[in-house]
Amino acid sequence: MTASCGAEPLRLLVNGRAQSIAGVPREATLLHLLRNDLGLNGPKYGCGLGQCGACTVHVDGVAARSCVIPAHGVAGRAITTLEGLGSRGEWHPVQAAFEEAQAAQCGYCLNGMVMQAAALLARDPQASEARIRSELSGNLCRCGTHIEILDAVQRAAVRMREEPNP
Repeated sequence: MTASCGAEPLRLLVNGRAQSIAGVPREATLLHLLRNDLGLNGPKYGCGLGQCGACTVHVDGVAARSCVIPAHGVAGRAITTLEGLGSRGEWHPVQAAFEEAQAAQCGYCLNGMVMQAAALLARDPQASEARIRSELSGNLCRCGTHIEILDAVQRAAVRMREEPNP
C-alpha cells in the first residue's frame, strides 16, 4: 500500500496502539492494511469474499471479516488482531485452550476460529455447545479438526467463567 491518495493519514487503534498510516488508497481493505502496512499476519487472506473467516479481526470488540471491510471505513475505531488478543507470556484463554486441545492442524483457519470464539465468549461466557457450533459455522476448516476446536472453545468458556476479564 504505497500508492498515495493525497488525503489525511488514516488513524485507528490497532491492538491498543494508535496508528497513523499515510497514503492508504480508498480501495484498500482492512486486511491488506493490517498485513502489508502494519506487518500483522494473524489475519489470513482466504477467500477474499468474507465467507471463510480466515481474516477475522475484532472491530470495537465485534468479530468482523477484514477482507471485505474498507480500511477507511474503520477510521478511528479499535481493531484487535490475533497478535493483540494475548501474548506468548499471557495468552488469552481461547488461545491457551486451542493449544491445550491441540485444535490446529494446518493452522490456516486458526486465526478466524480463535477470533470468532473470543468474540462469542466475551458476549456469552455461558455459550452452549449448540451456540458455539452456530457461531463457528461460518469459519471454514478443511483439515477436519472440528472436534478439537469445539473442545478448545468449551475449555476456554469454562476458564473465562472462572477467571473473568481476560
